[in-house]
Amino acid sequence: MTNPAEYELDRGIAKRLKRNNQGLVPAIVQADSGEVLMMAWMDDHALAHTLATRKGTYYSRSRNDYWVKGETSGNTQAVLGVRLDCDGDTILLTVRQRGGACHTGDRTCFDATDLLGGQL
Repeated sequence: MTNPAEYELDRGIAKRLKRNNQGLVPAIVQADSGEVLMMAWMDDHALAHTLATRKGTYYSRSRNDYWVKGETSGNTQAVLGVRLDCDGDTILLTVRQRGGACHTGDRTCFDATDLLGGQL
């Protein structure tokens, strides 16, 4: 694997980002079908690596390290689009997901039970 920390984000994009105290921005990952798959964190290097390789690359707060989706599980994300929200504090990735997006192996990280009551 190439080291995401070696990738530098375009300055114009970096200027638009609003990061939290740890230098991270939440990334919502959506399948090309429209289904919301997961939420993860990105820093400038993870975003730069994602843009350069078109592979979903994130920053793990618990491991304090980068991870490329599917590198160990085989459940890969081909990144089709990357957008910032109007405030620059959330990233939206559109991906072609192969296999489950969740670390549990499920297709999505979001529970199938609707908290308003019932199954979806």
